[in-house]
Amino acid sequence: MLQPALEFLCEIRCELAPPLEFGSTYSGFRRVVDIQGGVFSGPALRGAVRGGSDWQVTRNDGVIELQAHYVLVTDDGVPIQVRNRGLRHGPEEALRRIAAGENVDTREYYCRTTPVFDAPSGKYDWLNRSVFVATAQRFATSICLHVYRVG
Repeated sequence: MLQPALEFLCEIRCELAPPLEFGSTYSGFRRVVDIQGGVFSGPALRGAVRGGSDWQVTRNDGVIELQAHYVLVTDDGVPIQVRNRGLRHGPEEALRRIAAGENVDTREYYCRTTPVFDAPSGKYDWLNRSVFVATAQRFATSICLHVYRVG
């Protein structure tokens, strides 16, 4: 059986606005975090993060569902849409500290995402033909993703 390998694609660093909390809804505790910008870089692409948002809901079991939608613009001016879904969970204390805006060591919680790229035809359309996974680390006012292509 073929075992998938991971190939590093890039690091994405996003600057975040303070969260807007909706509070309890029928699906759980909901909040949205605006993505205000940032940078990304890797062996095959680099550039700036343009705006977007990360819609989050904390389920009854304490798992936080993440659903981010944002734009990357490469150094050569190509816009690439990203839809990134994931899960974050861990001890209640670690999650409370993250929600309060503290920097929490990634060994204290689990945060993984599955970014899907929508690149225009041309130089970066290879992004449309692979599966990607990412590890994520949340900081007080930013997030850092390490994105890998699944081979």
